[in-house]
Amino acid sequence: MTELEQAAARLCDAGIRRVETYAWRDLDDAEAGGSELHADEIFRRWAAVGIDIVHRTSTADVPREFDRHGYHVIQRGGRFDVFPRVALRQAVRRRPADTATIEIWNGVPWLGPVWAPRRRMVWMHHVHREMWAEALPRPFDAAGRTVETRLAPLLYRRSSFATLSESSADDIEALGIDRTHISVIPPGVHERFVPDASRRSDHPHVVVVGRLAPVKRQRLALDALERARHSVPELSVDLVGDGPDRHVVEAWIDDHDAGDWVRLRGRVSDDELVQAYQRAWLVLSASYAEGWGMSLTEAGACATPSVATDIAGHRGSAIADVTGLLIADPDDLAGALAGGVVGLLEDDQRRDSMARAAIEHARGLSWEAVATRHLDLLTAAVSQR
Repeated sequence: MTELEQAAARLCDAGIRRVETYAWRDLDDAEAGGSELHADEIFRRWAAVGIDIVHRTSTADVPREFDRHGYHVIQRGGRFDVFPRVALRQAVRRRPADTATIEIWNGVPWLGPVWAPRRRMVWMHHVHREMWAEALPRPFDAAGRTVETRLAPLLYRRSSFATLSESSADDIEALGIDRTHISVIPPGVHERFVPDASRRSDHPHVVVVGRLAPVKRQRLALDALERARHSVPELSVDLVGDGPDRHVVEAWIDDHDAGDWVRLRGRVSDDELVQAYQRAWLVLSASYAEGWGMSLTEAGACATPSVATDIAGHRGSAIADVTGLLIADPDDLAGALAGGVVGLLEDDQRRDSMARAAIEHARGLSWEAVATRHLDLLTAAVSQR
């Protein structure tokens, strides 16, 4: 019996036969990102060891239900009304004693302590704070920030939390959640991410991976890379991902006449993503908020070091000055990122050393182990009185 199977047996011994989960978006959403991938990687492994999972999310289209990777998906409600819909439905519904609940808190809480005071835990990848100004117009952004940072923590003081990094745990603790209620479980790295030196580009090449959204700051990354080309004129760039900022990125490429050195690839297949990492000399992230910089560890598993902003979600996914460079947020962040990129592109020895360290760092992360740890954490939360 595997460790994951043993963990499933312990959950069953605790009296749980079904797990209901609540998330804002689902994996097939056009704006899906790391949080949705994280949930799918874990749920598919739980389903494989016999756990009955119902995953509820909003829908950008018509309501539907279907099975994916062994677990059941229910998509109902719009992007914003899904939260009150769930809360009202659960408030009048008798919750079965053999059902546990996982809330994936992505900015807006599901108010689980009201309708599921027991047999429940929370996944919170990062605190959103500054992101509210990007997501909502005034004054709604201030209202969202107030709910997340002041009101909701009062409800969730006794809840069990899981997050992705120690730095994100620090941010959650700062909301008023007791640190003893917060567990840090980094995400896994899929075994398909492996080095392949034969694919490495014969000229300096950087990849930027992530949903095209304001929080990811792809325009800032492009500004930095354009500056880097002053010192490394043969530099080329792949942008992998899609999202609401696609038109903004396309406009930047047109305005800077950058079509000959920047390629916007959009969403790609799993195999194409691996090849994009293997081809690059560096991965760059200018994001200002992450739960965990998955592109940094995925690239690292492919022997590709990173240059990234020094934010909570990047500390841990990259080890500063070991697997890559973490750049603090000075007045001229684009210039600082450009300097980091140029420095590593021109220093083969240091880049090779970081590549080896990045492989070792990623090797310690597996989705099977992550799924097991989360299952044991859920069992502990269920057993609390």
